[in-house]
Amino acid sequence: MVLLIVSLAAFKTYAQVSIGISVRLAPPALPTYTQPPCPVDGYLWTPGYWAYNADGGYYWVPGVWVAPPRPGYLWTPGYWGYDGAIYVYHEGYWGRHIGFYGGVNYGGGYIGTGYVGGRWSGNSFHYNTAVVNVNTTVVHNTYVNKTVINNVTVNNHTSFNGPGGVAAKPRPEEQAAEREQHVQPTGEQLTHRQVAGKDRSQFASVNNGRPATVAMNKVNGKRFNPEGHTAKTSAANGANDNAVRNQHTPADNNNDRAAAKQDGADKTGSHGMANNTAEKPHHHSNAGNTAGNRPNEGNNRQPAQNHHSSSNTARQHEQHAAPARSHENAKPEEHEKHR
Repeated sequence: MVLLIVSLAAFKTYAQVSIGISVRLAPPALPTYTQPPCPVDGYLWTPGYWAYNADGGYYWVPGVWVAPPRPGYLWTPGYWGYDGAIYVYHEGYWGRHIGFYGGVNYGGGYIGTGYVGGRWSGNSFHYNTAVVNVNTTVVHNTYVNKTVINNVTVNNHTSFNGPGGVAAKPRPEEQAAEREQHVQPTGEQLTHRQVAGKDRSQFASVNNGRPATVAMNKVNGKRFNPEGHTAKTSAANGANDNAVRNQHTPADNNNDRAAAKQDGADKTGSHGMANNTAEKPHHHSNAGNTAGNRPNEGNNRQPAQNHHSSSNTARQHEQHAAPARSHENAKPEEHEKHR
């Protein structure tokens, strides 16, 4: 049964219109992994996250270095929110300031609030090498601020906000950032998510919440395993990578060339260019649940929440109902959510 639901309750402070599918599963815990070095001066880190697909459930979208859409813009990661009944995915976005991302500690400078991995200085991005990993042969604008490390308390790798997860509410400055002009995830970021959604080995139902490829140095670039070594890829996944790469638009290709040209010409500049699903965004299958709504229960193949990793015109969300006790699939339910 397909339902149209208007909700103004749990996320009215920071949610916007969205259409999603409800399922009875919480997202798995965030995997722990080593961040690959930044390959291009001006690229920003976007942390990995669990996306959802109707064909297989949760799948891991690797953390990756990408070019921001314009100088001065920062990435606010997407996050899963839980209100005791449904899980909702709040899409990430680009903006002048970091907004609310659920208090989830993604690592790599995203400590639950704000970003401590670097800062803009004019049109140049400066990297805090006490927090992020960069290739110093190509990245020269760096500084060291270890105080942000000492002031961070990491309690677990919980992947969602709400009961049973991270108990965080938007701060005033994060609410202000929500009202600013935003830019949706770039074409490269969407391509990156599409590729991950076509790789069966990235699905939690296959890898038990431990994906082999947890990070990449850039979109369609090198793949890395949790230890920071080159990850093995299947032949089928290699074919998917090539297929999606060939779908790049002229604008994307021009952006790539422009970024490379600027990197060679101006080491102090930043590069402008540019997760949801492929052809059918936000389509999910329900996992049946006959008892209980406690997060992360009832999925024997889902790992327990433990520890985590080192998409705006209008923000989009995926909605999910309470967690399941089995992997039985039921019909998805569509919802429209309003601020």
